[in-house]
Amino acid sequence: MHGTEALVFDFDGVLVESTDVKTQAFATIYREYGADIASKAVEYHLAYAGVSRLIKFRHLHKVLLGIILSDEETAELGERFSSLVTDAVIAAPWVAGAREFLESHYRLLPLFVVSGTPDEELKAIIARRGMQGYFRSVHGSPATKGEIISGILQRHQFEPRRVLMIGDSATDYQGALEAGVRFLALAPAGSKLFPDATSILPDLTRLKAFLSEGAS
Repeated sequence: MHGTEALVFDFDGVLVESTDVKTQAFATIYREYGADIASKAVEYHLAYAGVSRLIKFRHLHKVLLGIILSDEETAELGERFSSLVTDAVIAAPWVAGAREFLESHYRLLPLFVVSGTPDEELKAIIARRGMQGYFRSVHGSPATKGEIISGILQRHQFEPRRVLMIGDSATDYQGALEAGVRFLALAPAGSKLFPDATSILPDLTRLKAFLSEGAS
């Protein structure tokens, strides 16, 4: 596969079509403060996809509501969010091509998941979906994506430029940049979310071909 020795996947929107589930959960939580607040909360959530929800709650409450959340209050919001999304994420459809790629490649390449979802919740979701066997390891927040990817590189002695991060957000891109690994965006053609030179695919149906072509 032209020197690619490991793949790192984001989860929501990359392996599973669960992005809208989490967007609706943000809307639900902030709707009690009015439609305008809910709209601004969703806008912020989408702009910072991949960032820990707990960080988002602290920011949104402070900026939109003038409320400084305690650790306990932040955790309670996190638990409420989890209750809104977990079952829906478990039931969400696969991103096109994801299941087929994992099934055909997990024995050929070390595969990892790095997500902004809380670590324990992410691992439970992946286990309940029967996905855990595909991955060498699965990692969620609170660690940042750059920190997690760097840790993977160190533990497995991978050469950064031979590792590919596949994500759909600016946070994913930034994490790849910080760790020094290559990046592939899952986004509509012509997306302006990433620098012009970024490689883009609409889904994972052509990931095998992408790797075979040695694209970077």
